[in-house]
Amino acid sequence: MYLEPRPGIAWPSPQLRELKDAVRALLGLDDDTAVMIRQLVCGEVGHPPLETVVEVLPMDGGSHRWRLHRPAEQITEIELRAALLHHRPS
Repeated sequence: MYLEPRPGIAWPSPQLRELKDAVRALLGLDDDTAVMIRQLVCGEVGHPPLETVVEVLPMDGGSHRWRLHRPAEQITEIELRAALLHHRPS
């Protein structure tokens, strides 16, 4: 038996899956560390209407969160690398 999403519930987009995989690779995360990617409405003046939030949740605690002020589909590998490796988590 295959599980299917409930009506009205969409599976994650391939772009979000690729972004999650890129986060795992850039940070060298193990399979026990959860990676969540969310797109939220951004109400800050001067920013695009959607922002992408990347959250890393290790099993031993100490979660890390980054906000990228653009939709997930527009984030390049260079931008992701800069955000994850050169800015402190919030």
